[in-house]
Amino acid sequence: MELFWQDILHLDNEIAFNEAIIEERDLGIQEVQQQIGEVNEIFKDLAVLVHEQGTMIDDIGSNIENSHAATAQGRSQLAKAAKTQRSNSSLHGLTEIERRRVVMPICYLILGMVVVPNLKCHYEAVVGRSFNES
Repeated sequence: MELFWQDILHLDNEIAFNEAIIEERDLGIQEVQQQIGEVNEIFKDLAVLVHEQGTMIDDIGSNIENSHAATAQGRSQLAKAAKTQRSNSSLHGLTEIERRRVVMPICYLILGMVVVPNLKCHYEAVVGRSFNES
């Protein structure tokens, strides 16, 4: 009979041991489930960030394309403006010396037309008599 009670006690100990192992595994499984939930949240956040950055990269790419097109258009307009300016310049084909020979007499003529009458008026105002009366 004592052997019977020892077998029952041994079975009780084995059952308690197995229940402890089962409880420990259950706690481990719950911990793994919690960690999987946290990893799931991290991946969701990461997906949102990747999507937002993809949108930003698309915007940057679009801005680069627009800048390239605007630069090309600007170059074209500058080339047209330079061509127009060269064709409108009457002194374009002349050398530097030839330009001076054309421009300097024009400057002297303008200077004579502006400065001499002003000097004459100034002389008359200062001296009090006409320039021709002296």
